[in-house]
Amino acid sequence: MRFVSFRMASSVLATTALLLVAAAPAQAQTRVETLRYVTGASVNTLDPNIPGSTRESFALSMSTYDRLVAFGRKQLNGKWVFDLDKIAGELAESYDVSPDGLKLTFRLRKDAKFQDGSPVTAEDVKWSLDRCVTAPILGKAQLLTGSLTSADQFKVIDPLTIEVTLPKPDKLALPNLATVYPLIINSKVAKEHATPEDPWATAWLKEHTAGSGAYVIESFKPGEQVIIKRNEDWNRGSPDKPAFFKRVIVQSVPEPATRANLVERGDADLVVDLQASDVQSLEAKGKLKVISTPQYNSITFVSMNNQIPPFDNVNVRRAVAFALPYEDMFKAALFGRGAPLFGATWPDGKPLNGIYPFQAPVKTDLDKAREYLKAAGLPEGFSTTFSFNVGQASTAEPMAALVKESLAKIGIKVDIQKLPDAQMSTQINEKKLPLFTEGIVAWLPSTDYFYRNFYTGNQRWNYSSINNPELATIAQEARFEPDKAKYEEDGRKLNAIHFSEMPQIPLWQPNQDAVMASSIEGYTYEFHRQVDYRDVSRK
Repeated sequence: MRFVSFRMASSVLATTALLLVAAAPAQAQTRVETLRYVTGASVNTLDPNIPGSTRESFALSMSTYDRLVAFGRKQLNGKWVFDLDKIAGELAESYDVSPDGLKLTFRLRKDAKFQDGSPVTAEDVKWSLDRCVTAPILGKAQLLTGSLTSADQFKVIDPLTIEVTLPKPDKLALPNLATVYPLIINSKVAKEHATPEDPWATAWLKEHTAGSGAYVIESFKPGEQVIIKRNEDWNRGSPDKPAFFKRVIVQSVPEPATRANLVERGDADLVVDLQASDVQSLEAKGKLKVISTPQYNSITFVSMNNQIPPFDNVNVRRAVAFALPYEDMFKAALFGRGAPLFGATWPDGKPLNGIYPFQAPVKTDLDKAREYLKAAGLPEGFSTTFSFNVGQASTAEPMAALVKESLAKIGIKVDIQKLPDAQMSTQINEKKLPLFTEGIVAWLPSTDYFYRNFYTGNQRWNYSSINNPELATIAQEARFEPDKAKYEEDGRKLNAIHFSEMPQIPLWQPNQDAVMASSIEGYTYEFHRQVDYRDVSRK
């Protein structure tokens, strides 16, 4: 025990030293003007489009690059979150959508400049969007969800105007342009570093930036630390001033307890990936500000492979759904920090609305679970495995023990498998896991987006391997449905099918617990589940 305490103390001291060393070159800048952010992961690339990019890399790119447009924000249960339905110009001074929904026209800000001082032009925008849909990068698949698939769709009208053409009216086209990947690059600079083998300069952009964003890279140590300094000419967040902090230090600190200690001591200002137990402890002490926001675009679930016996039998899936110890799992895994997706009441037996994810009318009912097993022809139960990712052990391990205990009460014998990240991913991709827990996140959390991406097709993200033609048809039709009432009706149908088929069991939406110094203001829960450094300030 003494050894563990000494190791933790050493880790805290070492990390504090790194943060102090990072701050040393900026003696002219006060502590008030520097944001120190610690994270369990790391920034591994300066171009978020590179396969394998971390969420921390996503967050950094939001501050070093601009997009054509950006999401607004709204209050959700008293907390600020991004607003999918409110989209404002970022590099675009204004934009129009044609009456038929097939053309988006963007007029660029006349004062927008890249960090080298050159103006942002429509040619830069076209080159950047062409890259996003043409190069073998992550943006290609994302923009596909908004019907943005070809360079031919992007047309320069004049130096400050660009037009985007769609094959069909797609409600996700505009929101897609506000996501991480379609960053606007200084095409002249990028082209100088392109090669015949790498025409889009992906290798160079992985370690360099060519943007117009609020912050400029000062130093970059992949996997360890990034320091960014304020771009004094950036004014996309306010008509007359740049971002608040003159400097931001992003430090990788793998140990959760060390991150908690750093923010408690005041050596770090902000952290969003602490363990629930540490958050609860820090909140109870009352010295720090804790903003807990249910991740409304994220879901944790128990999934069953609908193609593997006996989970190909809907009554087996229903039996599992009514045998899970929901309340106990919620407390053990998250200390109750999140929004439950169980325990609802549907008065007429139908979904309450067309929004996904929905709170389902399931609760622990072992007698009902046994009835479903009997209807499935398995009154004595069966044996199976229950798998989870070792990277999620802090929440999944206590949950798995409770699942095993509860399913044993109805005759289902469970062997728990704690799999390394890579093995878990491979097994999911190859559809070999019968019963497991995972999570999904949708940057653009509309009902049809969730269903199309996670419940249709023979593809990696269809965790349950459900193959329901009616669900697939409704989800695809809803994608292009302009009438809000009809879209709501489609959503209710999809939710009804989901509950009837029970392909997987939504459990909860975990909180994003942002723990910060009491002086930090402006935190907003963003679609990429990281901090937007442009939003925050110090009072």
